[in-house]
Amino acid sequence: MNRKNLEIEVYGAEVVCPSCVNLPSSKETYEWLQAALSRKFPSQPFTISYIDIHQEHEEETKTAFAKRVIEEDLFYPVVVIENKIVGEGNPKLKTIVAEMEKYGYRVE
Repeated sequence: MNRKNLEIEVYGAEVVCPSCVNLPSSKETYEWLQAALSRKFPSQPFTISYIDIHQEHEEETKTAFAKRVIEEDLFYPVVVIENKIVGEGNPKLKTIVAEMEKYGYRVE
């Protein structure tokens, strides 16, 4: 099956979100997610990127969404797949995997 190479975006900040004090940092969550998804989908290409919400980005869409995270007080990290929020604050691997499966990815 032909599938689109998904881009998974993890929006966050160096400082832990005030409502997420006992949770891992955004960067730690990004690293964990990258490792976990690589194990679940080892031969299926996808891109995962970390976007700091307090920095400007080359892509206007990333800068605009980072601004939205701040303005709407979303709990970060915020995980986005195809412009859809699939995790916020303490993202669940099961939910992210289920979203990837909608695009033809299969757990190996």
